[in-house]
Amino acid sequence: MLMRLVLIGAPGSGKGTQARKLCDRLGLLYIGTGDILREAIRQNSTVAREAKPLIDAGRLVPDTMANDMVAELFRARHPEQFVMDGYPRTYSQAIALDALLAQQFLKLDAVVDLAVSDDDVVRRIGSRRCCSNGACGVCYNLEFQRPKLPNICDRCGRALMIRDDDGEATVRTRLAEFHANTDFLIEHYRRAGLLKEISATDPVETIYQNIVKCLPERG
Repeated sequence: MLMRLVLIGAPGSGKGTQARKLCDRLGLLYIGTGDILREAIRQNSTVAREAKPLIDAGRLVPDTMANDMVAELFRARHPEQFVMDGYPRTYSQAIALDALLAQQFLKLDAVVDLAVSDDDVVRRIGSRRCCSNGACGVCYNLEFQRPKLPNICDRCGRALMIRDDDGEATVRTRLAEFHANTDFLIEHYRRAGLLKEISATDPVETIYQNIVKCLPERG
């Protein structure tokens, strides 16, 4: 099944969990700009030195930086099917993605908006634990997606940790910025006939099944 998807949702809405399920089950390439940025920070790259203070404060990186990272990935890998987690986050980024895909003779099939309240987001992120192995990066949630062994990653066996940007004050800042940037983005995709709105408050597997049901048929 060839499918090109974007997942939109507040921090903690479950985008990463659902994106990885879609990749594992539908054979899609996972494109997570958060992972790309965190890897750059671990490598102390030029991008990282500009991005880290913004990320630590719960702010978004500049559109040009996000656009350049995604464009570089597309030039290097030429993906034909993928799910994007964390990009685009703004209307400007959506326009840049439209242009990038047009250059590749590709189009999006659907944009899934995972809806969840701010209070639920704060509670969820406070329960999030992520693998300390940068090459793995899998995240769990102590409320609804626990690891098999306490504080141990199921996939690679390394210790889990609380990310620096998961504190409540930082999360509230991220939410305020998310809401300020998302209205035009969602309306852009609604006008394009691509937007699919899915509740993110159901169990993880139910959310996944609801996403799959809303996707268009592709050969």
